[in-house]
Amino acid sequence: MGPWSRVRVAKCQMLVTCFFILLLGLSVATMVTLTYFGAHFAVIRRASLEKNPYQAVHQWAFSAGLSLVGLLTLGAVLSAAGTVREAQGLMAGGFLCFSLAFCAQVQVMFWRLHSPTQVEDAMLDTYDLVYEQAMKGTSHVRRQELAAIQDTFLCCGKRSPFSRLGSTEADLCQGQEAAREDCLQGIRSILRIHQQVTSSLTSIGLALTVSALLLSSFLWFAVRSGCSLDRKGRYTLAPRACGHQPQEPSLFRRSQGGPARCLCSEADAIGPRRYSGSLRWLQDNDAAPGPLSRHLPAHRALQGRSPGGLSGCPARGLSG
Repeated sequence: MGPWSRVRVAKCQMLVTCFFILLLGLSVATMVTLTYFGAHFAVIRRASLEKNPYQAVHQWAFSAGLSLVGLLTLGAVLSAAGTVREAQGLMAGGFLCFSLAFCAQVQVMFWRLHSPTQVEDAMLDTYDLVYEQAMKGTSHVRRQELAAIQDTFLCCGKRSPFSRLGSTEADLCQGQEAAREDCLQGIRSILRIHQQVTSSLTSIGLALTVSALLLSSFLWFAVRSGCSLDRKGRYTLAPRACGHQPQEPSLFRRSQGGPARCLCSEADAIGPRRYSGSLRWLQDNDAAPGPLSRHLPAHRALQGRSPGGLSGCPARGLSG
């Protein structure tokens, strides 16, 4: 496969990769929106505690998700535009965005491996605080917040052998609510699904980002070295051959070519003896005294040295 074919294949692969990265950015944006405005996460975040353990984690996750969406989208747009237009600056901008997105995703993956239960622990700690304050009856607001959490997760209470609330906890779940699962298990199950989707998107994003980094760097070097597809050719100045005059613009040739052709034709017909009269006739009619009078001594000098007469006029008319 030649260099042109490799560049063409790399361009197609880059455009396809940018399309999938845009889809990935849309998926991540949807996931971030559901995380911030979703009922399961918002009801925990809105718990009016003095120190909500989940609020800081939730805000950090939302900011990181928005930053990642912006980097992926901007990198895909810049890389696609740079690939189509073969612009090195756009490709360099896309490469920088993909590099930052790659670093962010590596950081998320490292955080998931290093602290896999940090979000889960924050949500469960928040629920425990709301549950204990509601069971102790210190605030009516806590009762309402606890009821909202249990209705959202379709759970009721928590079954713990270390509970110290006694009959107050036993009276919480009665009737149909008694058939619901434990809230600790309900929160873990919802959060586990969310974390699996997040890990899958992060893995796919890492693969696409690495592919985009390799393709963008290859195309940048290809465009820099001149192996592009849309380049029309390079123009170089060739040395002019001896005796060839540079070609003049068409308008200038049209205005200057007439008297020169008349000069040659008159010289052919009249001969060298009557050449000066033909020059004066052209001078009166064509209103070009400057150039003709300036070149007249040179032409007379050439007549004495060369039998051919003027250079550029045929020698057959100067033989009389």
